[in-house]
Amino acid sequence: MFKKWFKKKDGLEEENQVVEEQVVEEQPLEEQPLEEQPLEDEPLEEQLLEEQPLEEQPLEELPVEEEEMLEAVEPAAEKQGGFFTKLIKGLDKTRKNITDKIDNLVNNYGEIDEELFEELEEILITADIGMTTTMRLIEELREELVKRKVTDVAMVKHVLRDVMAMNLNTVEETALNTKTPSVILVIGVNGAGKTTSIGKIANLIKSEGKSVLLAAADTFRAGAIEQLIVWGKRSGIEVIAQSEGSDPAAVVFDAVQAAKARKTDVLICDTAGRLHNKVNLMNELNKIFRIIDREYPDANREVLLVLDATTGQNAIQQAKLFQETAPITGIVLTKLDGTAKGGFVFAIKSELGIPVKLIGVGEGINDLQHFNPEEFADALMEQ
Repeated sequence: MFKKWFKKKDGLEEENQVVEEQVVEEQPLEEQPLEEQPLEDEPLEEQLLEEQPLEEQPLEELPVEEEEMLEAVEPAAEKQGGFFTKLIKGLDKTRKNITDKIDNLVNNYGEIDEELFEELEEILITADIGMTTTMRLIEELREELVKRKVTDVAMVKHVLRDVMAMNLNTVEETALNTKTPSVILVIGVNGAGKTTSIGKIANLIKSEGKSVLLAAADTFRAGAIEQLIVWGKRSGIEVIAQSEGSDPAAVVFDAVQAAKARKTDVLICDTAGRLHNKVNLMNELNKIFRIIDREYPDANREVLLVLDATTGQNAIQQAKLFQETAPITGIVLTKLDGTAKGGFVFAIKSELGIPVKLIGVGEGINDLQHFNPEEFADALMEQ
């Protein structure tokens, strides 16, 4: 339960009024291109986040123009083998930044010596793996080469692949908890692909045979509600929403009541994307956590942080700030196909201690899948 991460504040009134469940009715949509635009975070006025009784807020029918689909919806149950092919292609830029350079390096050396380790260290650092993680990988590589009695320089790449895989979380640790019933709260800054990722996660979970409900609790970013409605329509998943500017906790309250009434397997909640105003972010998330604890105590919990892979090591610093405000249980890593800095995946575990649970390598609705450490290492090192 979320209670153990947060202390209750004195004097806070209990949200005790039931907010009537409202479900946004599907509207015929006109076509427009769907892209989540990075918006500057705006400070959230304190008065919006003060603990208030949840008053009934009638839902306005939101006029949603039909947005142009990025591509035809692919078969829901895409095989992991097909995604592995996409993963290999998506990691092309990172692979050229690591594997191709390692291949050239070992081809220029006739033996394993100290100079080879120094150049290998430089390759890993420039791939945004980070100094601390790189030093550990090199040290473990040395030990593994001795342990396996490897003297052939051509085997360095293969042993390094194994060392890298060992430095990622296990498959069990990276598994997304969707045991019925579950609530997944998704957080992240604007521009990281948060709302788009939620649409893809919902489609993925539905393709696995589970019922899904979405909550549009990002009520502050213009267009966030409409965007989530479009993603829900693509997968045939209902979205619980109120009007723009509504209390996010009230939206989550509505969604929880709807999920319980319908016996939905998984409820996924969008949240406002902010980082710089940590006090306000804490207040909003705190209120949402209390709603879930009080109204859905038996639900399994996931708090997923969406990170943009193109920001590399900067995403690590961003995640550290979020860790101060929320009990993050997993990372959703987006846009791996658009960067040569995918090596920072290895730094996430060592510097954050949080498992990567989902990765995205494209714009397609099926281009975000469960993270498999062994497959990632194979795709990166072309095994």
